[in-house]
Amino acid sequence: MLGFHGCDLDIRNQLVTNPDKVKKSEEDFDWLGHGFYIWENNFSRALKWAEDKQKRGNIKTPSVIGVIYQLDYCLDLTDSEFIELLPVYYNAMKGDLSIANKRIPENRDHPKDSHQDLVIRELDCAVFEYMHQKIGEEIVKDVTANGYSNLKIFDTVRGIFTEGGPIFKGAGIREKNHIQVCIRNLNCIKGFFIPRNESKFP
Repeated sequence: MLGFHGCDLDIRNQLVTNPDKVKKSEEDFDWLGHGFYIWENNFSRALKWAEDKQKRGNIKTPSVIGVIYQLDYCLDLTDSEFIELLPVYYNAMKGDLSIANKRIPENRDHPKDSHQDLVIRELDCAVFEYMHQKIGEEIVKDVTANGYSNLKIFDTVRGIFTEGGPIFKGAGIREKNHIQVCIRNLNCIKGFFIPRNESKFP
């Protein structure tokens, strides 16, 4: 599959020359949990993300790197089978936090987000990370007891997001709709490339 990663120009150049040096995002508000993020088939959205980061002073020169990757075992949130997993782990996490007398994280709006899309997704991130941790623990228990496990660790997480304001009055389509992929297993990345500039055709 092909995707695009928004970043600083220096990071783009480093990934092209040293593709084994990949840094995962480990923010508390990562939408799909911790990992290396890709905009699926969406160069323009990756560039816009980098340009917005530049406006906030987090990037010097906005750029985009192309990514060749595969999903492998994917927590695909377009599939009901996987969507139905999340409430199970949310409730388990909620119970564990209650016992520990700790607060449940919340998804929050950014003060400058006029569309109130809950872009600071601490709750979602916490649920994903809790789920991955618990699945890993269950695998260890199974292997210790039986020598094998039927469970598998997710290599990637994929989600569709509706974001931004309507593209016209009354529209159900939002201006920032996109598909994101969070790569947890970096072996799913097969290579990087510098996207070529499109020429006029015909």
